[in-house]
Amino acid sequence: MMKSVFRFSVSVLALAAAPAAFAQQAAAPDAAATETSDDIVVTATRAPMNIDQVPASITVLDKAAIDRSQDIGATEILLRTPGISISRNGGYGTSTSLRIRGAESDQTVVVIDGVKLNDPAATGGGYNFANMLIGDSSRIEVLRGPQSILWGSQAIGGVVNIVTAAPTKALEGSFDIEAGSRETVSARAAIGGKTGPLAWRVGGQRFTTAGISAIAPQFGGKEADGYNNSSASGRAELTLTSNLSVEVRGYYSNGRTEIDSTSGDNSDYSTSEEFVGYAGINLSLLDGRFRNRFAYAYTDTDRDSYGPTRARPLSFESDGKNKRFEYQGSFAFTKQISAVFGVENENSDFRSRSPAASLATPLPAFSRGSAELTSAYAQLSVEPITGLTLNGGIRYDDHSRFGGQTLFQAGGVWRSSWGTIIRANYGEGFKAPSLYQQFSEYGNTALDPEQAKGWEAGVEQQLFGRKLVFGATYFERKTTSQIIFNSCTATSTVPLCFVPGSPTVRRFGYYSNVSRAEAHGIEASGALNLGGFTLDGNYSWTVAEDRSPGTATFGKWLPRRPQNTANGSISYAFPFGLTTGAAVRWSGHSFDNAANTTRLDDYTLVDLRAELKAGDNLSVFARAENLFDEKYMTAYRYGTLGRSIYAGIRGRF
Repeated sequence: MMKSVFRFSVSVLALAAAPAAFAQQAAAPDAAATETSDDIVVTATRAPMNIDQVPASITVLDKAAIDRSQDIGATEILLRTPGISISRNGGYGTSTSLRIRGAESDQTVVVIDGVKLNDPAATGGGYNFANMLIGDSSRIEVLRGPQSILWGSQAIGGVVNIVTAAPTKALEGSFDIEAGSRETVSARAAIGGKTGPLAWRVGGQRFTTAGISAIAPQFGGKEADGYNNSSASGRAELTLTSNLSVEVRGYYSNGRTEIDSTSGDNSDYSTSEEFVGYAGINLSLLDGRFRNRFAYAYTDTDRDSYGPTRARPLSFESDGKNKRFEYQGSFAFTKQISAVFGVENENSDFRSRSPAASLATPLPAFSRGSAELTSAYAQLSVEPITGLTLNGGIRYDDHSRFGGQTLFQAGGVWRSSWGTIIRANYGEGFKAPSLYQQFSEYGNTALDPEQAKGWEAGVEQQLFGRKLVFGATYFERKTTSQIIFNSCTATSTVPLCFVPGSPTVRRFGYYSNVSRAEAHGIEASGALNLGGFTLDGNYSWTVAEDRSPGTATFGKWLPRRPQNTANGSISYAFPFGLTTGAAVRWSGHSFDNAANTTRLDDYTLVDLRAELKAGDNLSVFARAENLFDEKYMTAYRYGTLGRSIYAGIRGRF
């Protein structure tokens, strides 16, 4: 299969040498590309394309929507989109899991400026949203459903694509400063410019809060657990010739979070340091019909935990690294036929250990593991008749520990002249066991990869030049060989309850492939924009169940996934520069455990916001979150933010 995909790429290269039959340009193979159209353009498809030509369900949040929400963290604004649920072990900075359509949190790929973010040392090898602030984001896109053809392992639930701002003027900048409840302060600034062949931008943010108790008050939590985070991002692109450019991008985050034990308050804390680096060369040939990108990306996530009252304060340390080489190309055969294709090589490694509290106990050796993944993919897009777009793709992954895996995808979009859009899509997913699941103190080297298949079909109606848009989508997904953690009792005789190679030394648990999960549901949304008046809302019905045959949990809800959620917002921009708005979120009940014996009650949150222009480039804003001080939990025993009031100033120049 690898050879077949390679031959396809070589064939495209050969066609590139042929005379151009049409003047069509290929889309730039760059997930952080600047929009060049007045239409809504998405980049989570790895090459910019009109949203009406994407067969999978997608939500796009542009800079105006991001500013209007006034949210500090990425999860807060993502939670307002269809099919999204989160759980958090306390306030800002604590472990945060985001789930798309009921999939596991580590089955979502997170991308910033074209670079995949994941921590090979994390339990499932996924991304923890705890430290992801809005920062200098100019767009956030959520692509739902299996997306492994273009984004590879982990994209079973979907993709969250974050694009930072790119300069468009000779000199430009922005800043946001706000403060509010619990001694919370957030300050962000960015500056950049575009002069001659060089375009550059740098930005930074500092966030700090006294926080809330990670353990909920009803379980004894009294002491506030603070959090602070510093982050910076930068990008630069140098155009060498009309068809050749080089670019670099970087992102850095450093956070410190005070945490509690499961039994109550304590003085423990954790730190997290994340670095993302990217360097690439962009080459355009044949008058833009053949675009190429050669790139190297590097991610490093370092996490440590400390117990200041311990004789040895360091209680946990881990480090996960990814090194990724990739080539991506796009080729426009004709105005109606185009392709995106590429080859990738990723090397990941991790180390982690949990030192004992006693200084008399020697430091344990690190648990270590590494893996290499080489992939090739191709996706063809065809418009056989006006208004109908069909695409199909194939991917081959060659994993150093699990061999070869071939995945397929196919979909179509029909756009009528009267604004009706019909979408259908089928996709497959593949996720190799994480390095932690294989090689940590709870690891199992006999694990199999998780497999998923999913499809969706939906309809959307656009009226009055997109002033009124509404639609609905039905989806299904089946996941097999899903990996779960099994706890061990003190008397268990299961061989995996003993440390490998030490048949008398017990461990607390292990990972295994004993689970099958299924999800299906409906996502409905609508939006009305009339001058300064905006009204939008969405409803998601997501049934995510354990379907493991012969188990006590067969038919039970998967933990921390509400079946019903709804969001709504309304805003009005007055002619004199004042914009006011309100938002409401309702979440139905869920269960915290696989047996469905620990219930998390439903809740309703109401937010208010206002912004007043104080000049052409300056505005002041304020908001109230959880206005009625609703008491709720997204994870059992863990606290959530009560009523919060914030105010600030924003500048754009």
